[in-house]
This record gives sequence, structure tokens and C-alpha cells, in this order.
Amino acid sequence: MESAFTPQKVLVTSAWPYINVTPHLGNLVGSVLSADVAARYYRLQGEDVLMVSGSDTHGTPIEVEAIKEKITPKELTDRNHARVSDLFRRWDTSFDNYTSTESPVHKEFVQQHLMKVYRNGYIFEKETEMLYCENDKRFLPDRFVEGHCPHCDYEHARGDQCDRCGRLLEPTTLEEPHCIICHNTPVIKKTRHWYIDLSKFADPLCRYLEANQQISSNAKNFSLNWIKEGLKPRAVTRDVEWGIPAPFPGAEGKTIYVWVEAVLGYVSATIEQCLRLGEPEKWREFWFNKNAKTLFFVGKDNIPFHTIILPALLLASGEDYNLPWNVSATEFLQFRGEKASKSRKIGIWIDEALEMFPVDYWRFFLISTRPETKDSDFTWEVFASKINADLNDTYGNFIHRTLSFINSKFNGEVPAATKLDADDETLLTTIREKVDAIAGDLEAAKLQSAANTLISLSRLGNQYLNEKEPWKLLKTDSAKAGTIFYGAAQIVKALAVTSAPFMPSRAEQLWRTLGFSEDAAKMRWDEAVVPLEAGHKVGKPQPLFHKIDADADKLEELLQKVREAKAKVP
Repeated sequence: MESAFTPQKVLVTSAWPYINVTPHLGNLVGSVLSADVAARYYRLQGEDVLMVSGSDTHGTPIEVEAIKEKITPKELTDRNHARVSDLFRRWDTSFDNYTSTESPVHKEFVQQHLMKVYRNGYIFEKETEMLYCENDKRFLPDRFVEGHCPHCDYEHARGDQCDRCGRLLEPTTLEEPHCIICHNTPVIKKTRHWYIDLSKFADPLCRYLEANQQISSNAKNFSLNWIKEGLKPRAVTRDVEWGIPAPFPGAEGKTIYVWVEAVLGYVSATIEQCLRLGEPEKWREFWFNKNAKTLFFVGKDNIPFHTIILPALLLASGEDYNLPWNVSATEFLQFRGEKASKSRKIGIWIDEALEMFPVDYWRFFLISTRPETKDSDFTWEVFASKINADLNDTYGNFIHRTLSFINSKFNGEVPAATKLDADDETLLTTIREKVDAIAGDLEAAKLQSAANTLISLSRLGNQYLNEKEPWKLLKTDSAKAGTIFYGAAQIVKALAVTSAPFMPSRAEQLWRTLGFSEDAAKMRWDEAVVPLEAGHKVGKPQPLFHKIDADADKLEELLQKVREAKAKVP
């Protein structure tokens, strides 16, 4: 007798977006969209999945933007959190809890957790020198200051990190620093701060990273090299007003460094969701059960915060937390060879994209070109090719021709397989192999490969029909023609299931066309290889995709029209 299936706890997370601006496509694919594909897949496998993240509402980027807009940080973050939450819903992301760092649950957890770390002796205070702007009468932590990176000489390095080489920085290490508000050169002034001694965790962090077989090679190598260079104490507090008040004795007026509290947000967001479910202790099953998986999807600039700082904070609590099972870090999606820049009109923002084409066009394109091993460059030519060649001509064409023939020649019923030959048997075996390959890639966070294998499955179907030419057999050997369309129908069903993580809306449409009444989201992955039986009734297909204009100049013009229309909205 088979044992009952016990769902595995799978926590899927994405990096918390700074809420000072709307995310662009590069932000989305590196974190939220990748996480959503993984979460949807594991739900199809029947696992107990929780997908959490939230808006990073504190810290210097928020204060900087609020100063520019002449509003309070609270006004800015409330407005932007609502806007971005709505955009993520329009992108069909399936968060169980998309919260914010302004959540009372988050604030309480962060303060309690850091006090445990403090009492365990890993947080200490010391007098230190910080950059201070005499013109604005404020200390300049993190993004209040820019200058030249001391490691790679990048001229726009921020006070907390260099975007070019990825190194974490302190403001005082910048060369030729300037205040980003008034552009004056700051002076050095003494202040007191609280630090976590990361050096005490070098050995356990190395053991954790070296033993972890899931973490992407770019994330692992970057992190191990960073540790080998020597871990230094990292500030836990900041001299800014907008943030969570530091709980340490004598730390009045200080707030928690935003990256310390943001990474702890993965735990607090889990707690918050379980409280909402009326199961206040269930969060522990995701964070302490050693059979649980915790998956983190981030951009490469966020690697050290998830492979070093978060694990160190969890270890420092003295509790046996699960450390990240996988940190999947993408490289950068660039535009014209450069990072996205709203001021320079370089890049595409997620609200603009949805005004141009349906969400599933974008979801598939971004995952099928996900920059997993090196930076990639967005071009309209590649976008148009992916939509027209892959989605319309290959995927959509195969499904439409198969279901149309079954409707017109077999009364809308899947024909019987009465004349299976070696080619047909090979086809059915290959379907199972490709479904397994997609699953394996998704579990290994090789999402680009998984999406392209999905297209290769539909390409297999087109090749099969073209070689077998069943339309020629309809009059001379209808049984054989029926057997061929039986095989093609099995590919269509496999596509309906395996498409769901990537293109949930189109998968739902296809699932209904195949004659199933339950929601596609409630199906199981194994359904992909459960045959459609002879006589199963299918509906008449409607086109899943339409070709788009492949002229890059015209696509760019369309983007500009979207921006012009957006600029007119108050």
C-alpha cells in the first residue's frame, strides 16, 4: 500500500524592492517574477508553499526621494506601496503575503531578534567617524552620499555599495565623496553606532556555503571570496529618522540599518501570514523544520545580504534557524548596454510594459531570456522574436492546429490510439522526458532553460505533425490519422500544465479549452503526463497569442507613446 503524500514546506521569497521608485523589468525578473515561477511550480507539485516579500519602505533611498518630492517618507511609501502592490497583482504574481517594513509585526520581530543577538554578545557599540554635511546639518549614511569606489574607481558608487563591482562599502571609504542633496563635500564627524561582529561567523558561514549544493555558482563564489578577504564588523544602526527605532540601551535617536531589517523581513512576513491564517506557530515549520526548503530570488547586487548577513543574523540569535537552502542570483538585465536609468530614459518600467503587451508575453520573454550566468541586453529584436517565433508560430500554432483538426475531423473528441507505431511510442516517452526536464530545471532554478524546454515541447509537436502528415491519411487510414492526433493531444495537455508557472493566464485559457472545469491553478504537475482519454471532449481553440510588429523603431515609438500618455496622468 502506498504511503500518503506529505507536502514539503517550501518558503519562496524575493528581494524586497526599494519603494522609492517603480521597479523596471530588470528588477522584476531578478526577484519577484522568478520567485513567482518557482512558487507556482511547487504548488503544482502539491507542496505547502508560502511566497512572501514586501516593500522596503525604510532607509536612505526613501528619505532621499521624499526630500526631492517635498513630502514625508510615510506619504511616499504609502502611495508607492499601494501602486507597486497593484502592479504585482497585474503581473499575476501569486504572493501569499506581500507586506511592508512598516508592518507592526515586522517592527516588533526585528527589535526582538536584534535584542537576542545583542544579549548573545554579537552586537557592540563604538564611537566612529561618519561623513557629515555641514550645509544640510545631517550625517550622510548609505545613499545620502556618492563618490568613487575605492576598489574599482566607479564614479557613482553609493555609500553602502558599488553597483559596478558589487562590494559593500562604508561612506568614509568613498573617494571624492559628495552629498547627494546639495552636492557639497562633506566633513568627517564622530558619532556612536552599534555593530554586529561578522568575523565571529566566518567559519560557520564558510561551512554552510561550501556544503550548499543549490546556491548558484556566482553567488557562492562571490560570497566565499568575500569571507576570505576578512569579514569586518557591520553597522546595525544609522543616523536617520525614518526607520525602526534601535532597541539597544543608549541607542535613542538611532534607527536600524535598512538592510539588516529588510532581510529579517522574510521571517516576519512568514509570521505575519501565519497569524492571518490563525496558525500563529506554523511559521516555525518553514524556518526550523530541517526538511523545509527556503528559496531566495535576488539580483547579483543583493548576494552578500542573503548569503552572509542574513545567515549571520540567524546564527547570532542562538536559535536553530534554517539557513537559505538556495539563493538564486541573476546577473543584470541591461538596456543599450547600460543599467536602467529613469532620468536618462534607459530601460522599461513594469507599468509601461503592461500598457504595451499582455502580461504573459512579458512573463515568458523575461524568464526565457533570464540573465542567469552573465548580464544580458534587452533589445526589441529579441523580444519580437520570442513572441512571434516561439509563442505565436511554435507554441500557439501547434496547439491551434491540433485542437482545430480534432474539432473539425473528430467531432471535438480526442481520437483513439489504435495504431501506435515506434514513432508514436517515442513521442509519448519524449513528452514525459521533457516534462521531467522542465521540472528538474525549475527545481535547480534554471528557469531560462525550463522556459525554452517548454517551447521545444511544442516544437516537437509541430515536427511530429509535419512528418506524419495526418491530414493526408484521413481518407485512406483514419485510424492512423486519429492515433497521430491522439499523440498531439497529449502534448497539448502537457503544455497546458507545464505552462502554468510561466504564463498562468494562457495556461488557464488552454486548460478550459481542453474541457476541464476546475481552475488550472488547482491541477497537479503529474497531470501533464496523464493521457487525455479517447472520447474526451475538447473545445474550439481561440488564438493564445498574436504576432507583434517586429520593427524595433516602431516598438520604441510605442513605448514613447505610452510614456507620453503616462506623463499626462496627474
